[in-house]
Amino acid sequence: MKKFLKVTLKVFGVILAIFALILATTSIVNAVASSQEADRITPYGKFSTVDGKKMNLVTTGDGPETIVLLPGFGTSAPAIDFLPLTEKLAETHRVVVVEPFGYGLSDQTEKPRTSENIVTEVHEALHQQGIDRFVLGGHSIAGIYSLNYVNKYPEDVIAFVGVDTSVPDQPGMDVSFPIDLMRAAKATGIARAVTALDSDPLAKFAKDYPEEAREQNTLIVNRNAMSDTYLDEMSRIGANFADAKARKLTFPADLPVLLFAQDPNPANPNWLKLHEEQAAHSTHGEVIGMKGDHYLHHTESAQIAEDTNRFLAALPGDE
Repeated sequence: MKKFLKVTLKVFGVILAIFALILATTSIVNAVASSQEADRITPYGKFSTVDGKKMNLVTTGDGPETIVLLPGFGTSAPAIDFLPLTEKLAETHRVVVVEPFGYGLSDQTEKPRTSENIVTEVHEALHQQGIDRFVLGGHSIAGIYSLNYVNKYPEDVIAFVGVDTSVPDQPGMDVSFPIDLMRAAKATGIARAVTALDSDPLAKFAKDYPEEAREQNTLIVNRNAMSDTYLDEMSRIGANFADAKARKLTFPADLPVLLFAQDPNPANPNWLKLHEEQAAHSTHGEVIGMKGDHYLHHTESAQIAEDTNRFLAALPGDE
């Protein structure tokens, strides 16, 4: 029995030693690769300085009307992710993609990722570049941040266009995440190893994303994924949804609202209905169901742009 225990302990010790060696190796590889990749990222956009940190805004097109797009949570490179949609919209509009702190080429921040802070920072970054009257749009959790934005700064926004945007009362948003475990995965390089299993997530959309853009996307994903800013925002998702729900945030009745929603949505059979209820608060609200996954702008950008142009053209002139 003693011999068996001795052998077992030795085997266990060897396993631990191997695991420690693997972690040490992945940590070193992660540090070296991160340093090398930083030099390969091609600069783009224009920075605003907010609270002493740089926030990147990326402008395409020069139309008379401006559309501002906010990314969904965890979209590491928003300007690249929105590329098919911005190219279509920029044929008739000026399109500005905001890369909030922790996204794209923007700086990281220690400031808590509450809706209030995110909205205030985005507002300041836009106004620094003279963008103070626009159509606000976005994807996923941008629906929650946009509700906060239009209620805090109603004078900025002409209309809202949502691409499968979140709504305050959608189910399942009270979940908690293993933040400490994810932070350790980032530090030890395990997160990079997992990401490498799908190193080019945009490859299946190659016709809309040039190879160079996809390569840059991978570099920026490795830079931003599971950063402290990302993890802080993730830890506050439930609270940000709960806050919007508790305050009964809706779009102002006089704000035109166009919502594109995944239909059907296998994970939430009431998804389209939730968006119809949200749009009903507006005297000029419309919901368009679209087949596809959550990232409708990856596959349906042409239709989204066409319907957006139609919707905006039918609105009374901005006074």
